[in-house]
Amino acid sequence: MPIYLYWGEDDFAIQQAVGKLRETVLDPQWASFNYDKISPEQPDAAIQALNQAMTPTFGAGQRLVWLVDTTITQHCSEDLLAELQRTLPVLPKSSVLLMTCRSKPDGRLKSTKLLQNHADVREFSPIPPWKTDQIVQQVKQAAQEVGVKLTPDAIELLADCVGNDTRLLFSELKKLRLFGLDSQQALSADTVAFLVTANTQNSLQLAVAIRGADTGKALGLVADLIDRNEPALRIVATLIGQFRTWLWVKLMIQSGERDEKAIATAAEVGNPKRIYFLKQEVNSLTLPKLSATLPVLLDLEVSLKQGAEATTALQTKVIELCHIYK
Repeated sequence: MPIYLYWGEDDFAIQQAVGKLRETVLDPQWASFNYDKISPEQPDAAIQALNQAMTPTFGAGQRLVWLVDTTITQHCSEDLLAELQRTLPVLPKSSVLLMTCRSKPDGRLKSTKLLQNHADVREFSPIPPWKTDQIVQQVKQAAQEVGVKLTPDAIELLADCVGNDTRLLFSELKKLRLFGLDSQQALSADTVAFLVTANTQNSLQLAVAIRGADTGKALGLVADLIDRNEPALRIVATLIGQFRTWLWVKLMIQSGERDEKAIATAAEVGNPKRIYFLKQEVNSLTLPKLSATLPVLLDLEVSLKQGAEATTALQTKVIELCHIYK
């Protein structure tokens, strides 16, 4: 399909996908003639992209026209819609039109529906931090792509360390690849622990410290995460995901559910085998305490988005959360 729409907030993953598309579409010797990157600041950017996509290629390979940060799927004038309806169905096979944007396409718009009919639409959004099984799978795929052999334990640990940050994942994998160049064996979890900064793992440790009402350890982990430049909103997202999972597991257990697959489905845990360990983790917790946690975390998220000072806000709410579990 010569038309692509990439959308989502994972800028690094989109850049990776664009790079792969360029390698597939363009002949290196003719790339400078057949590649156009059109930014939204350019006048009539969308019209210009359509016109360029209709232009015959020079030399070998195909033409690639990249319309960056397009707003076509958020608002589209009648004139532009008419041009899209006229051009997209007759786009030459020698041209590839790529459109990228961060916001989710508005499915109510005629322009979005038109693209859904004619384009390959792909989402590039970060995996929610609590969907650990999907993050592990992402690490496996990325390791294969980069050419790094990891043991299963090393994959699990790396997933804990980098979380859903694809840029950090590829950066750490490249470091691990260089370290293991002279070895034919898969790198172990000990090697990963030695080389990789465990930001997300510390966020999960922070959740455990809060659950155990260990205020001193929790505040120490907050300071450590801030010192490592971990974004406060990412810390909060990890905490929300972890406590949400614990809440659902506890709720299902108290409702009398014994089927681990059913509990896993309700808690959005991809691997039902994890439920056994999650049951142990929530065994000493009560529903009222877990239920009281999420409003505090959501209030923290709102305050950070409104510009609150990250360290102070995190420290204050962490102390409040630890008091809940005393």
